[in-house]
Amino acid sequence: MSVKRPNPAQWLWYAVGGKLPDRYREWVLHDATAPTWLVRHVIRRLVFMAPILAALYLVLAVMMDFDLTIVLVGLGLGVYAGMYYSLIFSTHSVDSRVTRHGYPDQYASQVRKAMKQAERERYNATWRNGGATSR
Repeated sequence: MSVKRPNPAQWLWYAVGGKLPDRYREWVLHDATAPTWLVRHVIRRLVFMAPILAALYLVLAVMMDFDLTIVLVGLGLGVYAGMYYSLIFSTHSVDSRVTRHGYPDQYASQVRKAMKQAERERYNATWRNGGATSR
């Protein structure tokens, strides 16, 4: 059975913090536990910031006629600060997103930790415990 993915409009709603219908519950867990979960989090935050940045650009550079360099540097620093704080709280944010979709608190972190441990055990079994030839 494959995981049902949301359509683009639903994904946009999800990216800005909305809750998806229950039929996408497994996809939300996959989104939070895939090896690329942090990249996915960054993309969601950039999608969230894009309309805000566009509105600020429109107001500052077009309507108020501020110097374009100053506006772009300010917007760039805003993206930097926003991404910095987003990454600091990424684990909590993703865990909260999974909890909103019906999973236990901190379940995504536990799943990621278990997957990493299983990968480490496979590596050790292959390369550390006699799987590879020693010198």
